[in-house]
Amino acid sequence: MNNPNSLLGDLRQELPDLRCQMYFKSSLTALSHAMEDLVLAVDDSPLVIANFQHEKFYRQEVHRYQRIAQRTNQVYVLAAPESESGFAVVEQSLEIIPLDPNDGLAQEWHLVILAQKYTACLICREQLTPAISIDQARRFEGFWSFDPRVTIHAARLLLGRIASYRPELAPKVEQVWQHYGLTTELPEKTLLLTSAGIDISIFAQRLVTYLQASQYKLLKAYRVLTTKEGKERLINAITATIRRSLNPQDVLAATVKELGNTFNSCRCLLYRCSPSDQQAKIEYESVASGLPSLTGQMWSLADNPLIQVALAQERAIAIADVTGAPNLHNNPALRTTIERWQIRSWLLVPIHYQGTLLGMLELHHGGSEAYRWLEDEIDLVEAIATQAGVALNQAQAYTDLTQLHNQLEALERTRNNLIAIVGHELRTPLSTIRVCLESLESEPEMPTEFRQTMLDTALTDAERMRKLIQDFLTLSKLESGQTSRYPESIQIIEVLDLALSALRSIWSPDTLPEINVKLPSVLPTVLADGEGLVEVLTKLLDNACKFTEPGGKITIQAQINETQPDSVGLITKNRHRNPMLEVIVADTGRGIEPSQLDAIFESFYQEEDSLRRTVGGTGLGLAICRQIIKGMGGKIWAKSEGKNQGSQFHFTIPLESSQTLLTVDY
Repeated sequence: MNNPNSLLGDLRQELPDLRCQMYFKSSLTALSHAMEDLVLAVDDSPLVIANFQHEKFYRQEVHRYQRIAQRTNQVYVLAAPESESGFAVVEQSLEIIPLDPNDGLAQEWHLVILAQKYTACLICREQLTPAISIDQARRFEGFWSFDPRVTIHAARLLLGRIASYRPELAPKVEQVWQHYGLTTELPEKTLLLTSAGIDISIFAQRLVTYLQASQYKLLKAYRVLTTKEGKERLINAITATIRRSLNPQDVLAATVKELGNTFNSCRCLLYRCSPSDQQAKIEYESVASGLPSLTGQMWSLADNPLIQVALAQERAIAIADVTGAPNLHNNPALRTTIERWQIRSWLLVPIHYQGTLLGMLELHHGGSEAYRWLEDEIDLVEAIATQAGVALNQAQAYTDLTQLHNQLEALERTRNNLIAIVGHELRTPLSTIRVCLESLESEPEMPTEFRQTMLDTALTDAERMRKLIQDFLTLSKLESGQTSRYPESIQIIEVLDLALSALRSIWSPDTLPEINVKLPSVLPTVLADGEGLVEVLTKLLDNACKFTEPGGKITIQAQINETQPDSVGLITKNRHRNPMLEVIVADTGRGIEPSQLDAIFESFYQEEDSLRRTVGGTGLGLAICRQIIKGMGGKIWAKSEGKNQGSQFHFTIPLESSQTLLTVDY
C-alpha cells in the first residue's frame, strides 16, 4: 500500500523537539553497523526494523542480517525491489516487506532497535542531489538516538506500514505491540537514562572502528583514482607526443622522460631489440640522481637470463630483490652487471606491436633496500609499453619510408648512369661495327685477310654490346627483386669447376695468369643458388685476369668463418646461426686504392680513363656480385694495400645446417 508520507516528517510533527543533521552515507553506514553490533553482542531478542530504500542496498548487508535473524525472530526488512529480482519471496529467518517505489520510505534510511534493556534508532531521508556518481558521497538529513520515546514512536509508525503492505503479518505485528509495550503511552519527558542498558564505551569503539574502516575505503578509492589519473595523464601525454611528431626519436625520448618523471627514483631504459639479438644499444634513458647512466652502452641480452625470461613469456617480469635471483650465483656476468649499474630491484616489460617484439622497457631501482613493485605500477608501465610499441612501429614505418626514398634516389642515379653508359659504352662499339661494315661494303675487292679482320672486329664489339646489355638486365632484375633464386645443398668444388671452365672459354691459355686453388682437404656443403654462385666466381676470376699480367698469380681459397657481425657491428661468436663459408679470390695485379674499396661495388663504377682504355668492362660486374651474394644471406668485400699491391675479394655464403664433408683432390 503506497504511502508517500515521510517517516522523518511524521516523527518531527509528533516530536517537534527533534533536531536533524546532515550525514554522508559513509557515516550512516558506520552508525548502523555499530547499532547492529548491539544486537549481535547481547542475547536479548530485540525488535529490529531496517529500511534500506532499495533492494540493492539490502543485498550488500544480507549476510549481516541473516546473523541478526539468528539472535531474534523479530526482524523486518523494508526495501523497494528491483525488477524481476524475486525480493518478495519470504525468507524463513526474517520478514521481507517489498515497498512500492513511490512510497516515501523508498527515499529513506531507517534502523529501529527495541529491546528490553535498551533502544536505538537511526532515521534519515536522502537529499537528492543531481550528478553525484560516488555512492559514499550521498547525503542524508536526519538523526540518531537512544531515547526510548523516539524509538517507540518510530517503531509504531513502521509497524503500521508493515501491516499495510503485508496484512498476513497482522497477528505477528500485534504480538510485537504487546510484547515490547508499544500500547503503553509514554510520558512527555521520559525519566529513563537514554544510555540505559548500553555499554557506551563499546558502542563508541565500534563506531570509531567502522568510521576508520570507511575512511580507509575512501582513501583507498582516492588512491586508485589518483593512480588512474596519473596513468591516464601519462598515456595521454605520450599519445599526444606521438600525434604531434613524425620523428620517432622525439617520441621515444619523450616516453622515457615522462616515465622518469613518474618513477623519479629509478633508472628508466627503452631500447629496440628482436628475439635473435645478442646485444642492444641503450638509446633512450631517464636516470635518477645517484645512479650511473647507461646511454650509449651495449646491453647484453643473450647472457641475461632475466631478460630472456621476459622475452620468452612475453609479459612483464617484476623482481623485488635481484640479489636473491636463482641464476645470480651461477652467472658472473649478470652479477657484475647488477653491481656495476647498482640495480637492486628490476622491472622488465617487453614492447610488442601486433604480436611482434620491437623492444624493451626496463626500470631499475637502486639503493640498499629492495623495492616491491605494485600492481598499479606494473599496469602503468605495461600501458606505456603499448604506446611505445605504437611509436616503435611508427619508427619502423618512418625507416621504411626513408629506405624507399633512398631506393627511388638510387633508381634515379641508375637511370642517369644508364643514359651515360648508353651514350658512351654503346656508342664506341657501334661506331666500330659501322666503320667495319661500311668498309666491307665500299671495298668489295678487299683482301680476304683484311675482310676477316674487319669481321672479327665487328663481332668482338657486338659481343661487348651483348654483355653490356645482359649485365644491365641482370642487375636491374636483382635490384628490383624480380630474380628468383633457388637455394640448394651444393659443393663449392662443383661450383668452382664450372667457373674455371667458363673462364677458360673466355681467355686463351697464353693470356691466363697462373691460377692456384688452395682449399682445405675437407669442405662442408653450402646452401646457395648454384647458378648465381657460378656467376659470382666467374666474374671475380674474370676481373682478376683482366687486372693481372699473364706472369702474375691468382689464388682461390676457402675457410669456415665462425664469426659474424652482429646487429650493432661488433664481431661476436656466431652461436645461434650456422657458420659461413668464406671464399677468397686473390691476385697479384694492379690493386685498388683503399679509398675506393667500397665504391667499386657501386653500379657503373669505372677506374680512371687510362685504365678503362686498357681494360674493357661495363662497371656492373661487382655490383651484380654484391646483389647475388646479398640475396644468399652473405656478404662481399674487397681488400688491397693500394696500387700495384694486388687485391683480395672475399664473400661469405651460409653452410648447410647438416654438414656433409667432402674430400678435395686439389
